[in-house]
Amino acid sequence: MKRSRHTSRRRGSLMPLVLVGAVFTGVFTALNPPWESEAAERAEGVQLAVRYRNDAPASAAVAKPWLEVVNTSKKAVALSDVAVRYYFSADGTAKYGSNCFQTYLDCSRITQKTGALRSPAPDASHYLEVGFSPEAGSLAPGKSTEAIGLQLYRLDHRELNQQNDHSFDATATHFTDAKKVTAYVRGTLAWGKEPGGADKPTAGTAAAAVPDGVLFDSFHYTGADDPALAANGWRARTSGGGPGIRSTWSKANVSFPPDDNSQEGQALQLQVTSNGTEEGTRQSELENTRASFFSGTLAARVYFSDEPAVGRNGDHLNEALFAISPDHASKEYSELDYEYMPNGGWGAPGPRLDTTSWNSSKQGDRATHATEQSLRGWHTLMIAAVDKKVSYSVDGREVFSDTKGFPRERMGIHFSAWLVDLPFKGPRTWNMLVDWVYSQSGRAVPLADVQKAVDGFHGAGTHYINTLPKL
Repeated sequence: MKRSRHTSRRRGSLMPLVLVGAVFTGVFTALNPPWESEAAERAEGVQLAVRYRNDAPASAAVAKPWLEVVNTSKKAVALSDVAVRYYFSADGTAKYGSNCFQTYLDCSRITQKTGALRSPAPDASHYLEVGFSPEAGSLAPGKSTEAIGLQLYRLDHRELNQQNDHSFDATATHFTDAKKVTAYVRGTLAWGKEPGGADKPTAGTAAAAVPDGVLFDSFHYTGADDPALAANGWRARTSGGGPGIRSTWSKANVSFPPDDNSQEGQALQLQVTSNGTEEGTRQSELENTRASFFSGTLAARVYFSDEPAVGRNGDHLNEALFAISPDHASKEYSELDYEYMPNGGWGAPGPRLDTTSWNSSKQGDRATHATEQSLRGWHTLMIAAVDKKVSYSVDGREVFSDTKGFPRERMGIHFSAWLVDLPFKGPRTWNMLVDWVYSQSGRAVPLADVQKAVDGFHGAGTHYINTLPKL
């Protein structure tokens, strides 16, 4: 049956997104005396200062500590050797997330981990540890990292109580020396006073160097209005047009809830709500506004729903991951799609996964394949576009390949959930989840290496990485 979404999906002029990924080698660990000797030698003579500014009240949905590291010694220090800890007292059994939203160093070079102290103090049971990737370079004597804007929040997005947090200072509305924030060089204390018997970082280096052409995001955001989301090139769609029920795209239906089955306890959620009328329908899409995927490997871990979270089943829901040209009228138009329809659509039964490579935006100018099976649950979807061939795989199993729709220009990456039509009245809610997205430019990466890279990013506290060339 004729489908109209490819003539209506485009809206305005979007900048494309480049997707990439790479094998990631993980964090350094302190395992033997020779390493400790090297750490002491490298830390010798290096002194740091940490300055702090607070940008949120004691009771707030998001804590906003700004930190600045200054090299007060007479020798340069590699920032990858530096770790900074901001201490707080957890609210009950709450779990925490964090992100970076502003720094001249580039937030993709800033890592964050939250953890529990082995010997907690009354006002410090947990810490937010900030590190730097090797790409951040070194800090010369007397120089500063300048301001690093951070956010700390509960994964359940409930309000924080910062009044009893060790490092919090409501009076620090301007940058001031912060002795209650500690800094380390290769695990050796170089600034501040630790609360109680606080344990030290096992190493200063947060992560190994990442190759050029890598993009990774684990979707550690507070919501669709999070400044870090925009800083990292994402936005929730609110524009008009199709596909699905036209002009029903809602920012409110894009969220980042806790999820115990995701690797870091938080996921991107794309929600569709409807009462069976156009006026009562809201669809969702997260799109990237930056330079985009052209060739190489694109991967994402996605949760597909086979039935609504609320309400009657039977909708022709489309849960999609796709890369698409910014201009549907382009002579070099390219589009690569995953579209999962648990109840089918356009006259075809479900459950069904359509994998499609488009050579133009003209209806039918494509190569497509339908995989007729339920894919309810978590799956790793991969697209490999190399050597003039496009391959689609689910959990490492190839489901389709073709040569007709090989990309001819850079494409943006999108995640969306939408309805093909409105077959009945009554309230219902559908949820699609995304754990992470990863890509490597220019080459095919096996699933095992993709997962190894992702595990390395998670282990290092790297929520977002972008080593793409500046366009």
